[in-house]
Amino acid sequence: MRVLGVDPGLTRCGVAVVEGAAGQSLSALHIGVITTPAGDELADRLVALERGLEAIIEQYQPDAVAIERVFSQHNVRSAMATAQAAGVALLVAGRRGILVSMHTPTEVKAAVTGSGRADKAQVTVMVTKVLGLAQAPKPADAADALAIAICDVWRGAAKRRLAAAVAASGAGRQRA
Repeated sequence: MRVLGVDPGLTRCGVAVVEGAAGQSLSALHIGVITTPAGDELADRLVALERGLEAIIEQYQPDAVAIERVFSQHNVRSAMATAQAAGVALLVAGRRGILVSMHTPTEVKAAVTGSGRADKAQVTVMVTKVLGLAQAPKPADAADALAIAICDVWRGAAKRRLAAAVAASGAGRQRA
């Protein structure tokens, strides 16, 4: 499975492509950040983000896109920018018919470190170990994108199979 992990943001959008399967070794194919200048018009920043994501998808042909779910923040302006960036990632994946999963920050931390309360340093250390990287990925947005992709490789396939089974059985429409 090849997964594009996206840590959404307008100024810095972390992007990483990870390949592998649950129970097998994983490898990082791409680690990076798409940046847009804060002074540019919002529409131009969203277009730049779209172009950057399209280029990565074109080059790496991921089977799935995993995006960190936007959570409520005290800073509404920051939450809006994050949500807009996540929306662009959803649009790009949806346009190409690529499977999309959304993972909460707590879910990602728990998958990678074993604790949903892990800090960024702990996540970076574990991402570096899991992928066998010679050095820790930088900046933090890129490390977070790797963690999101790893989480999806390990948990996303099972979630998709479960959702498909529920849909096929009709259980999703019936209540006991």
